[in-house]
Amino acid sequence: MIQIGNKKINTNIFLAPLSASSDLAFRLIAREQGAKFCFFEMIDSNSLVYGSPRSERILQTCPEDQPIAAQILGADPEIMLKAAELILNRAPITFLDINAACPVRKVCKKGAGAYFLNNPAPLVRVIERLSSTLSIPITVKMRVGLNQVDIPSAVQFAKSCESSGASALFVHGRSQSQENVGPVNYEAIRAIKESVEIPVFGSGNILNPPLAKKMFDETRCDGILIAKGSFGNPSIYRDIETYLATGTWHPAIELREKLKFLKKHLLLVQQIKGPHAICHIGELAKICLWYLKGFSSSSRMRAQIFKSQNNQELLAQIESIMGDDLSGEISPCAEKI
Repeated sequence: MIQIGNKKINTNIFLAPLSASSDLAFRLIAREQGAKFCFFEMIDSNSLVYGSPRSERILQTCPEDQPIAAQILGADPEIMLKAAELILNRAPITFLDINAACPVRKVCKKGAGAYFLNNPAPLVRVIERLSSTLSIPITVKMRVGLNQVDIPSAVQFAKSCESSGASALFVHGRSQSQENVGPVNYEAIRAIKESVEIPVFGSGNILNPPLAKKMFDETRCDGILIAKGSFGNPSIYRDIETYLATGTWHPAIELREKLKFLKKHLLLVQQIKGPHAICHIGELAKICLWYLKGFSSSSRMRAQIFKSQNNQELLAQIESIMGDDLSGEISPCAEKI
């Protein structure tokens, strides 16, 4: 149980807002395997306000997809407020997160995302406007530096967010220039945790249960945000909870079990997107790569799958692979602690 603003949430392990990845099908598979709290994909506030069909599709949800939060990207307080109101009209979100962490250059050039790290004044105005107007808590996703990790600046930035009305911080332990690769700076996250009174979530390199425990132990954070660790591994949430409670974890996963998850994921995509799923073969192939990573015969399986022209052919290829002799196909956790 964790409290963010006036909201009590029954877990401190969240699925992150993963752009072009954590759609409804992704979230439903994750929830089935133990995820208790999820984010929508990141939402561009300008695109949503000006009627982008893709931004509206991101908000697709259902009663089983609760509780949930939204993260918005932008810089203009009034546009972001309008975006927040549109989201609230579509989905009963628990809280709203402001993205001050996106490292993409074209985003930063627009004065959004990680741009705020060196220019917090516009973000302060956004936090103040949203927190004083909306009835739900406002949170901030941040990084710990621009060109390099800068702990004093990151701590000051976190304090500015808190004093402006933020109810929690999600801290990615890398600099903007690192993007999503390289070591995570646990010391920086811990320094932020020790400098503020609001909850702090650690993010970055949480690829398996031991790394989740390391994040908690090294930073004393209140919760964690799971991103790439959930790709093709929907049971990571349950595995983390079990590991934190018992210290046990079985990283070896049979290929047949992974293929069952993959098949269910693709069927959900087909069910949700209907006949339009035929137009998303690239997206479907990406999903397949997540689940097949780490197996010795993955290159052969990829070659089979990439022959597919639509969802039906893709499912047929998976059925064919499942009919093969898969004995000995075990994928240990490929990521080192």
